[in-house]
Amino acid sequence: MPLTTPAESEVRASHSAATTTPTAAVSAFYSLPDLVCFAHLHWDFVWQRPQHLLSRFAQHGRVFYVEEAFYHADDLIEPHMEVKERQQGLKVLVVHLPHKLRADEAAADQAQFEVLSRYFDEQGVDKYLFWYYTPMALGKSRFFKPLLTVYDCMDELAAFKFAPPELREREQELFEKADLVFTGGHTLYEAKRQQHRDAHPFPSSIDKAHFGQARQAMPEPADQAGIAHPRVGFFGVVDERLDIELLGQLADAHPEWQFVIIGPVVKIDPATLPRQANVHYLGGKDYQELPAYLQGWDVATLLFADNESTKFISPTKTPEYLAAGRPVVSTPIRDVVRPYGELNLVQIADNAADFGQAIEKALTQTQDADWRQRTDDYLATISWDQTWQQMLDLMQDRLYAKVPVAPLATT
Repeated sequence: MPLTTPAESEVRASHSAATTTPTAAVSAFYSLPDLVCFAHLHWDFVWQRPQHLLSRFAQHGRVFYVEEAFYHADDLIEPHMEVKERQQGLKVLVVHLPHKLRADEAAADQAQFEVLSRYFDEQGVDKYLFWYYTPMALGKSRFFKPLLTVYDCMDELAAFKFAPPELREREQELFEKADLVFTGGHTLYEAKRQQHRDAHPFPSSIDKAHFGQARQAMPEPADQAGIAHPRVGFFGVVDERLDIELLGQLADAHPEWQFVIIGPVVKIDPATLPRQANVHYLGGKDYQELPAYLQGWDVATLLFADNESTKFISPTKTPEYLAAGRPVVSTPIRDVVRPYGELNLVQIADNAADFGQAIEKALTQTQDADWRQRTDDYLATISWDQTWQQMLDLMQDRLYAKVPVAPLATT
């Protein structure tokens, strides 16, 4: 299917089924088969790396995003496919299964394979590439025959809370199948390049136009309008990676600051979160709303704990905060230290006292013209469009290398 150059437009995305038309300039000579993605993340949960990349692929061809199966309480339900259309015609696929299969992984995988096979036959999906975010999807997909297999390893999933014990073994199987491995950051690349011959680092990128809106005056969101300044903000999934002890210590030490926390709470008990009067949990927000919240912050933070689940992360929010013009203070996450800390674009602190001092400095940093210029110079070198294009080039090269060339006819 030919890829054509679309008109430039702004990304619009959300936790719900909003429309989005990202910019993705690409050679008209490029073409790819259908793309089938296997993911552990719900498409409508949080707009992040998979959505940024796959919505760009969907501008130029068919994309099928296969989520984890949905198990019914009813044992009589027949396995079947639910199809939800999203941005650029991308189709989210959810296989529905009876409750009895939850305890039988092999039978559940076989049922999903059969439902997917029927659907692909009905849709004429006969030339396709596979794009994995989770090795656990191999159970339902290993018997398909994709033309190309890509593993976009965005996190070290085996280090996350409640990770399946067999995940590492499945990942080794995926390494053997994969033609290409992309990683969500340089630290993760340093680990995965030892396991695959064709691995490439693609750190978190940025939609500058979207987050750059926060540099202009915007209407104040109602649930943030009544919160006093200075405001110290964080947005992202609130889970085991958030350093709740650090947040509590900062709130106690600086009652004059208001801490605004945006994002859904998952995998941890909300009762364990700090509950000081100057800590405000505003819940999950639509991706489209985030610039308006950022515009009202004085400092943005990366309040990540030092644990196994954060060892390999490359937070997308780092360049997003900077594109919004917000000074940033982070704990010493390696992919934030390199390059943002080394370039003095982000302040790094590893304890509550130093973090507080860094916030004090950050509160005046927007007046630093040199910091603003250096930040913008760096941001000019990255974008999701560039990341997508570089990935596409590698995929095209590997795909063409696999296609046999017919011999020239002789007379």
